[in-house]
Amino acid sequence: MNPFNALRRLYDWTMSLAAHPQAIWWLALIAFCESSFFPIPQDIMMIPMILAAREKAFKIAAVATVASVLGGIAGYAIGAGLYETAGKAIIEFYGYASKFDEFQEWYRTSGEWIVAAGAITPIPYKVITIASGVAEMDFVNFTGISIVGRGGRFFLLA
Repeated sequence: MNPFNALRRLYDWTMSLAAHPQAIWWLALIAFCESSFFPIPQDIMMIPMILAAREKAFKIAAVATVASVLGGIAGYAIGAGLYETAGKAIIEFYGYASKFDEFQEWYRTSGEWIVAAGAITPIPYKVITIASGVAEMDFVNFTGISIVGRGGRFFLLA
């Protein structure tokens, strides 16, 4: 099975959810999952949803922010308590296993900046959330930076 075909089907399915009558709930689910393991970013759903209902743009951004931060907390928990059983497989799936030890060393000096960068850029946030848990980054700092970063990204998109 070609992995690109599978990813394309997953992308098409995610896009179809943007037109679903319950799209806002699907967005919440996708945003939650994207922050801990899902490969398709919620932006793919947000853009058509916002264009179709501009008056709901900030509601859409708020839902994406809350769900994404909660998913980030789940990713943190995967890193903190389930790294050997689940987190390592997710990191390997995204091709970051060989660089993960080096990445952990960066956390000791620049963890907050790494979370901020992951929250607002296309860097896979799920890798950041899992790494934050493995590195035992201060949970309050992690959560606060995630709220500001993810909220900033999604409200800017809105």
